[in-house]
Amino acid sequence: MSVDDTDGASRAKSSSRVAPSFGAFVRKPAQPRVAEADTTASDASESGDAAQAWPEDAVEVGAIVDAYGLKGWVKIAAHANAGQGGDALVHTKRWWLVKGQDRKSAVVKQAKVHADHVVAQLAGVTDRDAALALRGTAVSVRRADFPALGADEFYWVDLVGLDVVNEAGIALGRVADLIDNGAHAVLRVEYPSVGKDGQPASGERLIPFVGVYVKTVDQAAKRIIVDWEADY
Repeated sequence: MSVDDTDGASRAKSSSRVAPSFGAFVRKPAQPRVAEADTTASDASESGDAAQAWPEDAVEVGAIVDAYGLKGWVKIAAHANAGQGGDALVHTKRWWLVKGQDRKSAVVKQAKVHADHVVAQLAGVTDRDAALALRGTAVSVRRADFPALGADEFYWVDLVGLDVVNEAGIALGRVADLIDNGAHAVLRVEYPSVGKDGQPASGERLIPFVGVYVKTVDQAAKRIIVDWEADY
């Protein structure tokens, strides 16, 4: 089983071998792959729509950090590695943009992975100056627009908040976020504790998201079952 964070994602794929801007979706496939494709929004409006209702399932997956070229393209730093988690940015036809108090949607005419960023052409952004004006804009996409996953693959955003229990039924806490240590994802599980001063505090468990430890991910029950003792 493997954990596969839009940008920011993050997709996580649990494997028997050893992504709020929370690294939203990070894909960890068995074989590395780079998503690079153009998207055409022929069925969408040709301009950003500030009046469009903000979707309830919007997930922040990256931020516009610079202009790219002279024709209005923008460069996006994905919260997850662009070559792994950038596919939600690449394949969605509409982004949701926030800069300060300004919130609006934007049609994506083309998008692709370029080196360690995603670059995109947005409708209505036709020159470098307009692209530079978007620097610092947070980019969200609808969770419903994330690419479909394979068997035993999960987006980080779907794992955050799940309860974690061990095989003996002992509650270990709740997933606060995930960490990518390079080899695999790690669940950061928080649980109520007591500090040295006797006051309520939050404890932390770090559980590798690999098949030897993670036995079941039941999203319907909002629970992850692990082979992990409470005193580890």
